[in-house]
Amino acid sequence: MFSLMRSLLSVGTSFLTTRTARKLRDGATGVPAQERTLASLCTQLAATAYGRIHGITPDITYSQFQARVPLQNYEGFLPYIERMKGGESDVLWPGHCNFYAVSSGTTTGVAKHLPVTDAMLEHFRKAGLDSLLYYTARVGHTGVFRGKHLFLGGCTTLHRLDESREPATYAGDLSGITALNLPNWAEKHLYEPGPQIARIADWPAKIQAIAERTWNRDITLLAGIPSWVLLLAEAVEARASSGKIRPSHLQGVWPNLECFVHGGMPISPYMDELRAHIGPKVNFHEVYPASEGFIAAQDSESVFGLRLMTDAGLFFEFLPMRSYHSDNLAQLGPLTVPLEGVKAGVDYALVLSTPAGLTRYILGDVVRFISTDIPRLVYVGRTSLQLNAFGENVVEKELTDALVAVCQRHGWMIVNFHVAPLFNDTVGGIRRGRHEWWVELRPFTAETPTGPVIAAELDVELKRLNNDYDAKRAGGGLEAPHVKLVMPGIFEYWLRTKDKWGGHNKMPRCRSDRAIADELAQVARFSADA
Repeated sequence: MFSLMRSLLSVGTSFLTTRTARKLRDGATGVPAQERTLASLCTQLAATAYGRIHGITPDITYSQFQARVPLQNYEGFLPYIERMKGGESDVLWPGHCNFYAVSSGTTTGVAKHLPVTDAMLEHFRKAGLDSLLYYTARVGHTGVFRGKHLFLGGCTTLHRLDESREPATYAGDLSGITALNLPNWAEKHLYEPGPQIARIADWPAKIQAIAERTWNRDITLLAGIPSWVLLLAEAVEARASSGKIRPSHLQGVWPNLECFVHGGMPISPYMDELRAHIGPKVNFHEVYPASEGFIAAQDSESVFGLRLMTDAGLFFEFLPMRSYHSDNLAQLGPLTVPLEGVKAGVDYALVLSTPAGLTRYILGDVVRFISTDIPRLVYVGRTSLQLNAFGENVVEKELTDALVAVCQRHGWMIVNFHVAPLFNDTVGGIRRGRHEWWVELRPFTAETPTGPVIAAELDVELKRLNNDYDAKRAGGGLEAPHVKLVMPGIFEYWLRTKDKWGGHNKMPRCRSDRAIADELAQVARFSADA
């Protein structure tokens, strides 16, 4: 029976891969798919309290949708979500919602409870499978489906929101919710690390349990956050060691490992170390997931960006960042553009309408299209996590690219970093100061890093990457950056104090205030800057 199911899986994925490859070659399918998605969503939204309040009808046009439905952030939806959690039906989406994903709260530090309806679960299942088919279409074979897929995801133990209310409602990590709702065939024939280990909440314990279970299994795909994958690689390699033979990377333990799926954070700071620990022949496959929806996946070389998933159930709009003001969302609805109106090279705030009822939802992410004939984009940063204390308009991607370029030149490996403004004085009502970088590097490198060397090279890189930064430096409004090299464990300590150690939690890379930097200063010890 097992071999029969494997054969059926191979035949089915081969057929789907051929169909996906054909679809991906045609860039003209995106706009019609988005038009169908909006019509389908509005048909459902018309039967909800939110839809009736905002005049959503099954035959609404896009221009009417723009005019009637306001842009909202999470706080705007919170009263409706509370009604849903209280047991009310047909609020944001038809029916009752049983699950709520607790987001990591990267921007505000405050966790969100995001509704995960049955339709939303179907979206995640379809988008997840499609993202793997993008990979098989890209490499030209379906070998990745011949073994197990190891997902380093969140805890599947959910907590009940109200013990006394029926039907029951649960909250937890999105990856845990989706793991509990996998199709039977995927759970039985693909999914690792199995239900018992998936319930473990303690991340170091989970890493060890996964290593013990999987070191001698046929793993063909590995997915997870880079920092945790590195720890898993060390644990698996240690468990697989015997006598004088010690595998130098995961491919030495799992010979059929061919794909590493990553997303949710820029991988460039970890690329060299990941390549060394995972294996030289493993393909890297990037995806763009969020708790609110699955947005894009790699369909070509990574330098070309990620393909927008236009037919997976989400309707996308794009608000030019030059028009974005977080305190004036109610007036910004008419300024968005659908997919057919985007331009390459422009930074947009991403707006989603989802089958969870989050309609015209400001995700908080900033994206930039690399191409529009085939809709491919890159993640740039967060709307609320940018460096603009001095009018320099530096985004997360530019900070990451600059630090990676500097460290690659010297053979240094990045563990974590954060950038904040350091204010010196105010002249004529204009703030003056510099960027303060908090950087943790992997120890024991051939060339010893120092703050001044890194700072000088970062300055050169940012001038090259960002014209506003270059102008501020040339005009004296922004001084040269200052780099603090922190001792190992500082960022881990900060994340633990915020209950953000493990899972899909991420370190905020920058802020235009010193909220995080001042907290780091309370616990950090620095290497010599000279």
